[in-house]
Amino acid sequence: MKFRLLFFVLLLSACDNSLTNPSVKTIDIWQKGAMVSAANPHAVKAAILMLEKGGHAVDATIAAHLVLGLVEPQSSGIGGGAFLLVFDRLENKLSFHDGREMAPAGVTRDMFMKGSEVMGFMEAWQSGISIGVPGVIALYKHAHDLHGKLPWEVLFQPAIKLAKEGFEVSPRLAGFLPRMKEISGLSKNPGVSEYFYPNDKALKVGDLRVNTAYANTLTRVSLEGPKAFYEGDIAEAIVAAVQAEPHPGSLSLEDLVEYKVIDREVICGDFRQVDICTTSPPSSGGAQIMMAALYDHLSSAQSTQADKVAAFVDSQRLAYADRDHYFGDPDEVTIPLNDLLNPKYLKHRATERFAPDEKPIHGDPGEVLHQNSVANLWAADTTDEVRGTSHLSIIDGEGNAVSMTATVEAPFGSTRWVGGFLLNNQMTDFAREVPADGRPVANAIAPHRRPRSSMSPTMVFDAQGDLLLVTGSPGGNSIPAYVAKTIIGVLDWGLDAQAAVDYTNIIARGEKVRVDITTQEGKNIAADLKKRGYIVQERDGENSGLHIIRVTKDGLDGAADKRREGIVMTLP
Repeated sequence: MKFRLLFFVLLLSACDNSLTNPSVKTIDIWQKGAMVSAANPHAVKAAILMLEKGGHAVDATIAAHLVLGLVEPQSSGIGGGAFLLVFDRLENKLSFHDGREMAPAGVTRDMFMKGSEVMGFMEAWQSGISIGVPGVIALYKHAHDLHGKLPWEVLFQPAIKLAKEGFEVSPRLAGFLPRMKEISGLSKNPGVSEYFYPNDKALKVGDLRVNTAYANTLTRVSLEGPKAFYEGDIAEAIVAAVQAEPHPGSLSLEDLVEYKVIDREVICGDFRQVDICTTSPPSSGGAQIMMAALYDHLSSAQSTQADKVAAFVDSQRLAYADRDHYFGDPDEVTIPLNDLLNPKYLKHRATERFAPDEKPIHGDPGEVLHQNSVANLWAADTTDEVRGTSHLSIIDGEGNAVSMTATVEAPFGSTRWVGGFLLNNQMTDFAREVPADGRPVANAIAPHRRPRSSMSPTMVFDAQGDLLLVTGSPGGNSIPAYVAKTIIGVLDWGLDAQAAVDYTNIIARGEKVRVDITTQEGKNIAADLKKRGYIVQERDGENSGLHIIRVTKDGLDGAADKRREGIVMTLP
């Protein structure tokens, strides 16, 4: 197992085992067509339209996500944030653009504390203090300036048209509304209540829903650029919504104006002669490299499938414990990332495999590699991300690729509504509890800090540097497990794209192992893990939203997660 870090603009390394230098590599003409996999047919069709016009994968991504914000508002939208991983095939470059939400300048470390007790999630979720500065619009523009081919305003037209003419409410959107009426402000907050509950009745499957306010917001941004969003009356409306009761937030006009997209390094690790390349913190992409390396040490060619599943479970338990303890915003906290991903440390970490009924704890890469402990650098983390996210994977007609995961955090974000879109509740992705002893937490709240995210958009390349896999998923803290399942499934279990996505979801973070038992395969896996002594929590539907594309010698093999409403479309 080899490892290397790649800067976000280069798919090469100073090491001898680097991928072929893009300056000398001959790039063949791409002959495999184009493909889009995303969580809603309207979004996929918008992306395909951009590709038909000759657009870059980034153009298609922006168009698709603008539509997702309309038809799948419970998962993501322009009031939230995203991580964007881009592969430029001609230049043989990978880029990671961080459009994660940012904490306002006025936040405090203890803003979710009520005396010595931490505020309950429901109360924190439905508050103004839960809202961070949205990053998606700025991310669109930053990525388009670097990669886009089509005119900026063209990208907005499918979403504007659909918002004006109306779309049919999908089963998944309609399914959320009755429960959300009971537990959230979705049916009470100004604007949003009338939109989702006209005449105080929840939208039903098949209802035609027009969103003129969203069309107007997008029209402004398409003509005026991000300034229309981060300044002026839209920005003022965002601030007013954040500063409303209950628990008014501190987000200000200055916070909006100061938001910037950050270009971060891409991290890559070798796994059986291929390279897993993914996003660095504050994302949890590093967990993909850790899980794959640990799995490699814990399994063997002679292992049965049941043994391999157990190895996959234990690789998760080890990697999650390290991720939870050490990851945060790299601009704000010290993360021993190189050491955590170092092959020597991961080989040692695999020897710390926990007994099935034992509580996993983090390792100490500093002690292993340098005889200088870093285990006490941070106090124990208590972050628990909720599932309100979407993922899309795209390869364009020139072989450029995008893996993008976007979110508003919990379902329907904070449920606060501005200009036809929902604002995020991303501040609850920080560790809300302040340790009684006052010790720092890697993912603690601080001004201008970006909360740690489980989002892990990832690509895999072969030994020649050719693209093999584009993958990613929503799912809160389950995302690293969902994504790792597709990588291990394709690379070791011999599964095609759809089979890898369909395979039983198994999440092993902490003491319990959650297993989806909606299929006989899942029931069998749960039973076997119980026999091995694991504390198994049987689940009726682990709702991943995996959207992946596998590149084969014969063409593109794509998959959309049947647990959601997505589709795959191709262009020859």
